[in-house]
Amino acid sequence: MPDQQGNPLDDDLRLAILRLSRRMRLQRSDADVTDSQLSVLFVLLKEGPQTLGSLSEHERVTPPSMNRTVNCLVDAGFVTRSSSPDDGRKVQIDATLAGLDVARETKRRRQAWFARQLEQLDATERATLDAAAPILRRLADS
Repeated sequence: MPDQQGNPLDDDLRLAILRLSRRMRLQRSDADVTDSQLSVLFVLLKEGPQTLGSLSEHERVTPPSMNRTVNCLVDAGFVTRSSSPDDGRKVQIDATLAGLDVARETKRRRQAWFARQLEQLDATERATLDAAAPILRRLADS
């Protein structure tokens, strides 16, 4: 049976990415909004109104799971549902001003926190991270 331990470097990198992600997620403007809900708000902020199906695909979750997430956002007043202007049978999800404010403020806090962390690095460390960014993005998008 193959060794299930893996490469210690792989473990170190994986754990570092997980810890960094966790630290970043703590930087939010509304503690009551979940990571899944924030992710939907970020998509709506960047891409504009979406269908439930397109949000499900983007977030790689099932439509029933996305429906629950959207329902919570509707109840909180952060998104609205309306008929799609292109096809009245489809429902369009759009962020409200309050939802956009939560997304923008969370994004601002995360950018500020990350900038403070990067300022503590020397030029060589920054260059290494700059070189690694496309690789990490490719892994995240796989």
